[in-house]
Amino acid sequence: MPFTDDDAALLLDLLATPTVNPLEGPDRPRLWQAQRTYARAAEPLGFQVVHHSAPPARVIERDDVPEAVRAAGPGSLADQPSMVLRLGPELPRSSTVMFNVHLDTVAGLEPVGLRGGRFTGRGAIDAKGPAVALLSGIREAIGAAPELGREVSVLVQVVSGEEGGAMGTFGTRPLVERGFVGRLNIFCEPTGLRFLPRATASMTARLRVAGRGSIDDRPDAGHNASVLLGFLAQHLAARLDARDRPGRLCVAGLRTGEQHNRVYGSGELLLNLSYASTREGREAETALRAELASGLTRFRELFAGTREFDRTARDAEAITRLEWLKRGLPCLDDADPWAEELLARAGAARWPPAEPGFTCDAIWLHGRTDCYTAVLGPGHLDANNAHAEGEHADRAELAEFASVVSALLIDFARQGTTPGRKQRDAPAV
Repeated sequence: MPFTDDDAALLLDLLATPTVNPLEGPDRPRLWQAQRTYARAAEPLGFQVVHHSAPPARVIERDDVPEAVRAAGPGSLADQPSMVLRLGPELPRSSTVMFNVHLDTVAGLEPVGLRGGRFTGRGAIDAKGPAVALLSGIREAIGAAPELGREVSVLVQVVSGEEGGAMGTFGTRPLVERGFVGRLNIFCEPTGLRFLPRATASMTARLRVAGRGSIDDRPDAGHNASVLLGFLAQHLAARLDARDRPGRLCVAGLRTGEQHNRVYGSGELLLNLSYASTREGREAETALRAELASGLTRFRELFAGTREFDRTARDAEAITRLEWLKRGLPCLDDADPWAEELLARAGAARWPPAEPGFTCDAIWLHGRTDCYTAVLGPGHLDANNAHAEGEHADRAELAEFASVVSALLIDFARQGTTPGRKQRDAPAV
């Protein structure tokens, strides 16, 4: 029977353990404790801990690491370990299945409980509930397929650094680069039991104006960052509208000042651009640079010679700087008929091609030709209030996910041949 009372007790224990990503809150997360609790629950199934440590400082020194992670510094990594569990011996990738779960959460702790078959608490659906359901499904599969743990190895990545905009840069990415990867890789996120072989990424740009302010009696004496950034926000919104590409444009925060009797010479505008392919991301970055230049030119043309804004117009290019808080992240866009048939037989529907995907740590499996990667899990990010008040997971949907995991592993284990795997009865070459 999937998702037993012991599973429910494990989930309640994990939900009661605060693991808010440090980028989202000031308190130290208890991720070491949560991961050890998870490992103890996996031990009776035959899992062994093959890796459990905080990431080294060098992992956040790369250019594709978001600015927020670099700003937090190496000291923040000590409380954000990642773990790898393995069932069975180390086998070739062709005979290995990998699952990825994250135990860090967003901020905003929710009351923990189980009432009427519904679990509540931060992480109930994203993603402590799916993590526990995963173990439940593996347990069911082991009982039906003795090949698991002998001829087929199962890896479980239990990571930190998924939330808070960390984008897996110090959690999932280093594990993938160390080779903790399978022929089939499943990232356990809420998808309504639909397998999603895509994961988007995004870039965050900051336009910073660093000019000189003035008093309201002499507005012409200073640089008016409010007018300049306000103009650029509208210009970029019109020129970068993503009507001709899958990604989205978010014109986000604009900040200069709050007083009515000052001209603010400094301020910043934030822009977030998502993209569905690495090529689209490069093109979006190029377009932003080009339209920023055209916007500054247009601003100078409109406001040169005006009484109050002439100085801002003349100096617009000199006082405006483009900075990147996040860029260069890859995207996942996978396809493999064999793997997709395997998932379909297990009871997972395919994510509709026309429906937008979302961002998760699966991006770090991009571009690999020796494996297949998909996002799959119970519930929905919106309907189950992930990242919001009232986050919940129903026991029935967790049990259903456990059944899909079980069927998937049994089918994988019992197949005599898959792409990249030898026929079991064939002689060694």
